[in-house]
Amino acid sequence: MDALEIQVVPVSEHCIGSKWEVADHAQLAKLIAIVAMGQAAQAAHIIEVLAPATPAFTLQQLCDEAIVKLTVEEPPSAPRKGYPRWQRDGFIFEVISWVAARQGADKDTVLKDPHVSSTSQGIDGLQLRLHPESREILQATIFEDKCTDDPRGTFLQKVLPAFKDRHEHRRSAELVACAAELIQKAGGNLANSAVASAKVTDIALRSYRSAFSISDEFDSEDRRKHLFARYEELQGIDPSQRIAACFVTGKEMRPWFASIAADAVEYLDQLKKDASSV
Repeated sequence: MDALEIQVVPVSEHCIGSKWEVADHAQLAKLIAIVAMGQAAQAAHIIEVLAPATPAFTLQQLCDEAIVKLTVEEPPSAPRKGYPRWQRDGFIFEVISWVAARQGADKDTVLKDPHVSSTSQGIDGLQLRLHPESREILQATIFEDKCTDDPRGTFLQKVLPAFKDRHEHRRSAELVACAAELIQKAGGNLANSAVASAKVTDIALRSYRSAFSISDEFDSEDRRKHLFARYEELQGIDPSQRIAACFVTGKEMRPWFASIAADAVEYLDQLKKDASSV
């Protein structure tokens, strides 16, 4: 069973909507834990074949590092035992966004892995659909994933400006570098991947996906339309190239993230116990 249920929802005439809800809470918690252990490749395999969520290998140190990533500690201590809540929840949401993208990916689609560090900066996500033989980029989707208590303000003040920078070919070097790495990962050689990565700058092949975690109160067509208003300021592209995604957590957002983090940590603790008993 997929960890998430994904459906197309109406937003406005300027973009297409995607709604994500939890289909299997336990599976999602385990996938988050496995990615936090640095094993996104294993998590991708699990999603692809709908396998039980089990890490490729278990080391106590990996589990301990993952637990720190999933623990809230405010203020920080030395040595670090956790992260501020906004960083912990942001990491979890980036993994959820990646899971949503992986569930809809085929064998010719490659994705940037989530940041393993809760403090990492840079591209939230990049998805490339490649030609099955030449590995040429057919479509590139840039992600901006935000877990915030102010989704509308964040869309206007952070997401839209970041997308405009990409759209106007500012900060393109990191896109090209990330694209080249993904093409190599998909079987392209060094020379070909360097040339093929240039197409990530082609606006005609570009899509943008803005994703927010929201509570039930924001889960309506009117609320989505308000949240993503002014998306059309990314000009010269079709509405289908502007993707408006919402992950609905339920009644309250922050307690839900605390709950999924606690379940992921419980799973990691169990992995440690199982490993020590072997």
